[in-house]
Amino acid sequence: MLKRLLPMAGHTRGNRSAVTCELKCGNACAHPVPNTSANPTFQQIAETAISRRSALVGGTGLAAAVVIGSQVAQAPEALADNGRRPTGGGKLPFEPIAPVTRTVDTMTVPEGYDWGTVIRWGDPLFADSPEFDIEHQTGASQAAQFGYNNDYLNIITDGGNDRSGYLVSNHEYTNENIMFSPEYIASNFEDVVNVGLQAHGLSIVDLKRAKRGAQWEYVRGGRRNRRITGTTEFEVRGPAAGHALLTTVEDPTGTRVLGTLNNCAGGTTPWGTVLSGEENFNQYFKGRGTAEEKRYGISTSATRRGWEKVHDRFDLTKPGYENEANRFGWVVEIDPEDPTSTPVKHTLLGRFKHEAGTAVISPSGHAVVYSGDDERHDYLYKFVSAEKVREGDKKHNMRLMDKGTLYVARFSGDSPAAQIDGRGTLPSDGAFDGSGEWIALADEKTSFVPGMSLAEVLVYTRLAADKMGATKMDRPEDVETNPVTGKVYAALTNNTKRTAVDEANPVIGNRDGHVIEITEQGGDHTSTAFTWVILLLAGDPAVSSSAYFAGYPKEKVSPISCPDNLAFDSEGNLWISTDGQPGTIGYADALHKVTLDGAERGRVQQFLAVPRDAETCGPVIHDRDNSVFVNVQHPGEDGTWGAHTSSFPDFLSPTGPVQVGDKVAAPRPSVVQVFNATGNNGIGKGAGKEKGNKGKGNNGKGKGNGNGKGPKG
Repeated sequence: MLKRLLPMAGHTRGNRSAVTCELKCGNACAHPVPNTSANPTFQQIAETAISRRSALVGGTGLAAAVVIGSQVAQAPEALADNGRRPTGGGKLPFEPIAPVTRTVDTMTVPEGYDWGTVIRWGDPLFADSPEFDIEHQTGASQAAQFGYNNDYLNIITDGGNDRSGYLVSNHEYTNENIMFSPEYIASNFEDVVNVGLQAHGLSIVDLKRAKRGAQWEYVRGGRRNRRITGTTEFEVRGPAAGHALLTTVEDPTGTRVLGTLNNCAGGTTPWGTVLSGEENFNQYFKGRGTAEEKRYGISTSATRRGWEKVHDRFDLTKPGYENEANRFGWVVEIDPEDPTSTPVKHTLLGRFKHEAGTAVISPSGHAVVYSGDDERHDYLYKFVSAEKVREGDKKHNMRLMDKGTLYVARFSGDSPAAQIDGRGTLPSDGAFDGSGEWIALADEKTSFVPGMSLAEVLVYTRLAADKMGATKMDRPEDVETNPVTGKVYAALTNNTKRTAVDEANPVIGNRDGHVIEITEQGGDHTSTAFTWVILLLAGDPAVSSSAYFAGYPKEKVSPISCPDNLAFDSEGNLWISTDGQPGTIGYADALHKVTLDGAERGRVQQFLAVPRDAETCGPVIHDRDNSVFVNVQHPGEDGTWGAHTSSFPDFLSPTGPVQVGDKVAAPRPSVVQVFNATGNNGIGKGAGKEKGNKGKGNNGKGKGNGNGKGPKG
């Protein structure tokens, strides 16, 4: 079923997975750009390895994964500094690793660090949850287990308690091609659909550990444990709630929606809730061909997953379901402390392919939420609340997004148009920079867009931003605020369709992406004016003439491409995870640290690389704890049932999957903790409740099978 259409096959550069393109975003790059507006640009231009650890042991102790030189990219001369490789500096010192080839099927971390899984796809969350059995998954079992393809992540401790906390993780999409056998799909299609629905959404999971600095373990049956899925009921709030554009035959009130889909990046609010952005929701619906649907990338063809064959609501041609897609594409809010609470979809933040929902409190006390619309030529947005945050009043603060103003960004450069040549050549003032304005689209009572009602602005926000002349960007993904400086950083992943350049998007056919640094006027996030500068033009400096690193010498940086998720450490250094490096610069996706100030501003240092076919997601930097967390999404994406290309994290091999007896060693998307291994933390590769196979001792404990603890080493 799931291999029948791969439009990106043969059209991706390098080793970019056509399967990922299909399943993650519905082959957005293979379709015409949805934004056909004529918003102004400055000019029209024709489109003319492994870590230094040489031996790694798999999760069971059954096989040692010894990495040989042919699988590892050489450490670039760029990383040499007076004959000595530099350290990472700050509170989390490390020696940058060399880039890693995409065929290595394990985590690669710096010397002195180790890693372990915290939780994996299918791990049981509740006391009565069924154990994971990949050959007998059902919708009911998946609804009680950790979901698939985890993207956004946060690890939150319980106040001053160093030994308890919880994690929140999004589940973006599923790859049934490696989750089920073709025979099972053919004979149990409805079950396959329902497993997929339940594998989407979010997980909230309690954590515990022995002491500060030790590895976290998830708590089966924890107080806060919860699965939010494609069938969980959500409340719709804000000005568009109850409008006719949101009503269906199943919900004539337009105030209740079943499920959340394709959740990508998110954010934790200052009042302790979690925001999650619904991104590529368009691919789940069979459309009618309206102009509004086309602007959101909804096709009239049958969907790849075929959910509309089982559930009528995914077929917009069915009477009474014409508006179902309008009920997706929002920022959702969840209270992780209350597993009985009803999650909310906030309409005043606008409807588009939300990547992120980053909340910050302005100096005036108002809540501000930043979000990107992850599509080629789409826009950057922010929301400013009308009321102020009340410390300790969660009930009040959870209503802040009901009133306020939604804005979209317009960027202006300060260099002559002729100096923006599309090749990444710096203009004469030595920087790609300029000013910008936030254009108001609507508040809770009024549309500021001529010819569009308030509900239309919120439901068709892309069309509203088109009308107001927003700046077309190169796939705005994560948008984060620096907790030390207050500056705002936006990851622009790439845009191979870029032909008309401007100073904020200065590269034709931008394959590698860039990062923009925004300074709100007066340091006030509620301001409607800002200045900006491009921090990075990503790329491999050994081969890319356009690569730029804020003026830092190119020969001294780690190669980086396709910036996706952003995070900060306690000193305000930027950390960037990537999505697509295998297809652009040929290396496994990775996590990089970037220095933002001083003489080393723009210095990029690679911290880790993820396994074969995987993407690095949701980085969390706990440098005071000597720990870094990432979601390892879609390992082994290119495989098929019985021919998996990865068996991460349970059975590691440098060259591919391991078959264990008659069991299918399929890859399992996982939450991974990387920790400083020099402190004898007393931890091994296992986590969770299940007892593991006997493993090789490591710091006092064995390396248990998958998420299990091994016996004493």
